[in-house]
Amino acid sequence: MKLSLRDLDLSGKSVLVRVDFNVPLDGDGNITDDTRIQGALPTIRHLLDGGARVILMSHLGRPKGERNLKFSLQPVADRLGEIFPGKVSFASDCVGDEAMEKATNLGAGSILLLENLRFHKGETENDSAFAAQLGELAELYVNDAFGTAHRAHASTAGVAEHMEKRAMGFLLERELEVLVGELEEPKRPFVVIMGGAKVSDKIKVITALLDKADTILVGGAMAYTFRLAQGHAVGNSLVEPDYCELALQILKDAEAKGVKFLLPLDQRECEEFSDTAETWDTASYDEGGGITEGREGIDIGPLTEKLFASEIAGAGTIIWNGPMGVFEKAPFAKGTISVSQAIADSPAYTIIGGGDSVTAVNKFDLGDKMDFLSTGGGATLELLEGAELPGVAALSDSA
Repeated sequence: MKLSLRDLDLSGKSVLVRVDFNVPLDGDGNITDDTRIQGALPTIRHLLDGGARVILMSHLGRPKGERNLKFSLQPVADRLGEIFPGKVSFASDCVGDEAMEKATNLGAGSILLLENLRFHKGETENDSAFAAQLGELAELYVNDAFGTAHRAHASTAGVAEHMEKRAMGFLLERELEVLVGELEEPKRPFVVIMGGAKVSDKIKVITALLDKADTILVGGAMAYTFRLAQGHAVGNSLVEPDYCELALQILKDAEAKGVKFLLPLDQRECEEFSDTAETWDTASYDEGGGITEGREGIDIGPLTEKLFASEIAGAGTIIWNGPMGVFEKAPFAKGTISVSQAIADSPAYTIIGGGDSVTAVNKFDLGDKMDFLSTGGGATLELLEGAELPGVAALSDSA
């Protein structure tokens, strides 16, 4: 077990905290969703209440190692200033003289937000000199950025080598409790819902969950690779022909392990990818259906919606990662809405596994009906695969 934030003596200490403030911004630089900021507040408040000097660091977007004010964290500093009036200051860089001076002069119960870590190539390259500069800013280190814990970056892994005590924040701790602890012995039936674009992105997690799940429901474009492997027509749908053999092996493994592995019975298809596209429901694959030549599959169909809803209704534990279709466009959102609603209505313990799935349930105003919304994407998948996350491995072991 890793050292927790609650185990630290904070009074008068300077604490460097890796948070995930990679928030969406509109064209004018305004924050459109502050969910990630809200997620870090319990940790920040605990630090302030304990009399710590709080130094926050994060990335935003992909500035590719160059200073680009389009990706500045100044809007986040402004938002934090609204939440903690009079307590927040901002450094125009994450290392260097200004950052060091402001960190050194920071008073107890105050917050300093550093500028975007990824303005420096040393962040993603886990450069030891850059990590050492970050480490000089504080006495203690806390990682509360689960969404980047799978990255061996300077702020998640390298900096830990320069800090005597390295603890997990409350958000990171909760993610591990749910995604590792709750799923160690899930209430049965354990239903896994997998969507998204590519089989290649989900191979490891599907393989790992075949040893835990009772039922796996597959939607999204990744389903077309399975159907292509079975000899069905997929039209112009996104497929990965190189993974057909592996798809068939997954189906065989599921059967051998007694896991119910359900692919879509039918699909919605279209001729154009637009916000106003006309869609058609295909016939069932069992009745010779498939994607019409010249058309593209973009969502699960109504038969599949009913099938998946039935499986979801009888579940004891559910984890969902990946949408059923291109839900961002209204004509292609019906399947994802249906699955979202079925999960919300289910009495099961429900986990939404980060990324687009969380975006979807929030978009459809169902997030508060779920038991747990993971803040990860890639981190969630790697944890479900059974991998050790570099950002977690770097933390101190508890006594």
